[in-house]
Parts: sequence; C-alpha cells; structure tokens
Amino acid sequence: MKLHHPTAQIFVPDGKPVAEACQRITHLGIGAHQDDLEFMAFHGILECFASPTKWFGGVTCTNGAGSSRTGVYEKFTDAEMMAVRRTEQNTAAITGQYGAMFQLDFPSSAVKSPTDPSLKNDLKQILAATRPEVIYTHNLADKHDTHIGVVIAALQAMRELPRDQRPQRVIGCEVWRNLDWLADGEKVLMDVSGRDHLAAAINGVFDSQIAGGKRYDLATFGRRAANATFFESHATDHSNQVILGMDLTPLVADETKDIAAFIAGHIDAFAADVKTKLSRRLGTI
Repeated sequence: MKLHHPTAQIFVPDGKPVAEACQRITHLGIGAHQDDLEFMAFHGILECFASPTKWFGGVTCTNGAGSSRTGVYEKFTDAEMMAVRRTEQNTAAITGQYGAMFQLDFPSSAVKSPTDPSLKNDLKQILAATRPEVIYTHNLADKHDTHIGVVIAALQAMRELPRDQRPQRVIGCEVWRNLDWLADGEKVLMDVSGRDHLAAAINGVFDSQIAGGKRYDLATFGRRAANATFFESHATDHSNQVILGMDLTPLVADETKDIAAFIAGHIDAFAADVKTKLSRRLGTI
C-alpha cells in the first residue's frame, strides 16, 4: 500500500503485520479529524470490541494542524499539535482494541478540494486491502466542509471498486449536525447503551481538544441521550444512548445515483413533513 503522504501512518495496536491486520477488518470508520471516529462510529467500535470475529479499523484523513487550542496547548505550534493529536488517536485505537488505525495526514485544504483525487485514491487502496462489511463515515448534511470532503471522497472510492468488493452497508453519522430531522423511517438507529464507561475512556483520550477548549465528550453523551429520549414521543425509553445515522448504501450500490440529489430528497421530505403538519393545524389542507 503506497499512501499519498510519506508521513501517513498505519498503526496496528496488537502488532500484527499490516496485511494480516487489514484482512481481518469487518467494520471501518472513515473520519476527517482525530476523535471523529470515536464520536460518530462508536457503534462500530462496540460491535467489534472483544469480539473474536469482528475487527474495527479506523481512518483519520487530516493532520490535525487546525485544531483549536487554549490552556496548556495554547502556545503549541501546528507541528506540535499534529504530533499530540496523532498520539491521541493511536491511544484511542489501543483503548478501543482497533484492528488497524490509518492516519493519512492530509491538510484540510486538500480534503476540501474538488479537483484533488489523492484522498480518494488513498481510501480506495485501504478499502481494497480491508474489504469491510460495514463503513461508518460522515453524513451528507454535515455542516463542516472538511467532513463533506471526506464523505464525498469515501463514496467516490467505494463506487470505483468492483461490485463484489463494495461494503454491504454504509452509514453517514452525526458530528457537526444532528440527524433528528431525518424521517424516522430513514434513520439508522445505533443503540450504544450500557457502555458509557468505554465511551468515556475513548473520548477522554483527546485531552488536547477537551482541555483545549471544546467539551466534545460531554456534548457527545448529551446528543446520544437526547436521541434516545426524543426519538419516540408516546413510548417509554428503550435505550439511553443512541447514535443516529443516514443510510448511504444506495449511493454505493448504484454509482449512477446523484449524490447531491440523494441528500436533497431527504431534505425535501423533511420540508414537506413540516409544511403538512402546519397546514393541517391551520386548516389549509
């Protein structure tokens, strides 16, 4: 595997040879930044944790240079912050018992570029080597431009694979925008209840962000709790921690589908639902 940046890293927590580690991956998370996987793809981490047959693999696409920083990290240079964030991500991989952790070291500008195919090509190599059954990545309505760059590159890479090598399921997850607006029938519900201790251990690894000015750990637990409680208004809670996802599998199964039109269809359905409920109450329909 020849990745685009010579500074890219493949870390295997249990020391297996890289080829062997790749072949065992069943669930793969593809995130933009260090800590995105732990916040959005925790369902996949749990599915594989301590399993004899399932292994989670992680891909972090960017180098962490643009991270927020205050407190003890306030005077860190970009290079120093990149080193800290890389170490944090590998520590999370150890804690979560990942099968392999890829850090591709792209600057955000390259990820957001509509003309640079380097990230797509790296992801295509990783997908060919791992051939996961399930992929977790960002959702198409995320408001972070770098996240959108990652999900587009990931979808393009999957669509270029031979059909028998494409994943069985692709889920777009919440980070910089909730998915509670998605029609209930379209939501992918990922119950991660009962493992708060493991989530806290993995989330807490990212001290440079938490102590550096962003309480992502608390926000993540709060969002999952809100998802569990507010999903159903007329029933008691069956879960206390739920991650919501968007099913992106149709875009991988059929490469002729228009990606922008796909997400626009979901948004149009939301707008129509809101309008219909208001119109009924106003007596206009």
